[in-house]
Amino acid sequence: MSHQSDLIATDINEYLAQHERKQLLRFITCGSVDDGKSTLIGRLLFDSKMLYEDHIAQLESESKVHGTTGGKFDPALVTDGLKAEREQGITIDVAYRYFSTAKRKFIIADTPGHEQYTRNMATGASTADLAIILIDARYGMLTQTRRHSFIVSLLGIRHVVVTINKMDLVDFSQNRFEEICDSYRDFAARLDLPDLHFIPISALNGDNVVEPSPSMPWYQGSTLMNFLETVYIGSDRNFEDFRFPVQYVNRPNLDFRGFCGTIASGIVRKGDEIMVLPSRQTSHVKEIVVQGETPDEAFTPQSVTLTLETEIDCSRGDMIVRPGNLPKVSNSFDAMIVWMSQEAMIPGKSYLIKHTTQTIPGQIESLRYRVDVNTLHRSPAPDLQLNEIGRCTIVVNQPIYYDPYRRNRTTGAFIVIDRISNITVGAGMITSREADRKQTLAPWEIEESGDSTGESSVRTITTDERRARMGQAPVTLLFTGMSGSGKSTIARGVERALFDNGRLSVVLDGEDLRRGLSRDLGYTPEDRSENLRRCAHVARLLNENGFICLASLIAPSAAVRDKAAELVGRERFLVIHVDAPVEVCQQRDPRGHYQSAEQGQMPRLPGAGTTYEAPTSPDLVLNTQQMSIEECVEKVVELLSSRKFVS
Repeated sequence: MSHQSDLIATDINEYLAQHERKQLLRFITCGSVDDGKSTLIGRLLFDSKMLYEDHIAQLESESKVHGTTGGKFDPALVTDGLKAEREQGITIDVAYRYFSTAKRKFIIADTPGHEQYTRNMATGASTADLAIILIDARYGMLTQTRRHSFIVSLLGIRHVVVTINKMDLVDFSQNRFEEICDSYRDFAARLDLPDLHFIPISALNGDNVVEPSPSMPWYQGSTLMNFLETVYIGSDRNFEDFRFPVQYVNRPNLDFRGFCGTIASGIVRKGDEIMVLPSRQTSHVKEIVVQGETPDEAFTPQSVTLTLETEIDCSRGDMIVRPGNLPKVSNSFDAMIVWMSQEAMIPGKSYLIKHTTQTIPGQIESLRYRVDVNTLHRSPAPDLQLNEIGRCTIVVNQPIYYDPYRRNRTTGAFIVIDRISNITVGAGMITSREADRKQTLAPWEIEESGDSTGESSVRTITTDERRARMGQAPVTLLFTGMSGSGKSTIARGVERALFDNGRLSVVLDGEDLRRGLSRDLGYTPEDRSENLRRCAHVARLLNENGFICLASLIAPSAAVRDKAAELVGRERFLVIHVDAPVEVCQQRDPRGHYQSAEQGQMPRLPGAGTTYEAPTSPDLVLNTQQMSIEECVEKVVELLSSRKFVS
């Protein structure tokens, strides 16, 4: 399979020129753990004579120590170079290998199969033209097979080869091969995989890898190597929309100003009219410089330097386009995000968004839904955990210039960076919001429509949906205690602690209610009872809409507190007794109530004129004479967590 040419001896320059003109195919291998990805690549390189003899001798020696084939030649060691990989017999990092045949040049990305390294798989797939998805013939499709297939579809890889590996372990059964193919087709029907093929192989023995297998005469299709050499990828790139993100302004002397970068899509020719975004200034291409030469045209994915006929303010982060073919410009867009961090994605948290050549602050405003990789069903969720995928709305601090990812894999992609650690925590693909482009969307991208009975398409938000989206269960916390005990201060502290963790809560303070909703009430026991009743009604409404309610009232009567619990619902009503000696409360007197009581203006103040009935069995007691506010807040948050109201 390795190519030989007489030009190597007679005209080395022409040989190198021919080699340079060969089409490059980037492909990845993916699938579940131990499906044979590294073994397949090693066998592919070995059988196509792409390994040197000394390398083969070294691999044969190492196979006796690290191999998983009983001392025989282990092709997996060709790509598993890390010590941990050889010890465990797994792939951890993405391993790239480069080789060529007489027809093509190839770059292989051997990606990990373990779930915890899904982020590495997404990294390797981001630049691939083709994906080889391996399935162990013994086990069929697994969860990681589905996850990788979904990511392949999500990343816009059009050509997919499903190789059913280890056919030798199922006696080269045609029925088993067709059973797995049917199962995969059923799953892939909901994905966007326009060019799908199936090949039965045995990577360890080389069956159908480079040469046809005599053990499977029932398979009359192409071998894997033949398919890689002949698959047509010429129409995969976008040559219509010219997009040139400026990466660097080259000014070596006074007579030259060039704008450097990689053409994301399209073709540019000398003399073309262009526009610079965001300034929208126009000019014409004066010269195209590629490695010291000045061709008349250049195309994606070449790295070039453009010079313009007029002086225009253009710098890194700007984009050069054609005036009649502009990208979308907005500081808000929808995207599918693959989350790659152990720390969960929290909507509302500030991140850095790196898009093309610009990095700008932004935040994930909302998580619309999470996608189940097994069923492709969408479900509401409060956050994204490691390796989870969801559709989000992103807001950035300044407009970006983008195309939907399915139209342009460069201007439609971005990464999410943690602002503190500077670690990449997510990868995003921008989706289209336009309803009239449904025909270009994958099935899992299309919004669900209403039923066909003529009823409204608006669906009522359920309690479970609110719980999943907010990451919390609704609950009312009644902070009860004498005036000056610290109820309102603790409630505000709990609100801040919940907010910092991405949770939504509302404080209902008794004194604040008296300025509006309970403006007509005084301070008699009957009025205090009515104030708590109104507060309980508001708390119930907030709970029904998914919020955590933090109610801070004196609420001196045990019987009235009991009625409030019935009104809100006992299963979501917690009593927090904020306890402090009356003399301590009188010393604090933050609102002057005790002073008013001494002057006869508030004769029925609980603790200074009337009795305060302390709760006999509260859910939590906070002694603010002995505990700091921070300690009290921590205790309340721990209570909410232990009762499963917040995650």
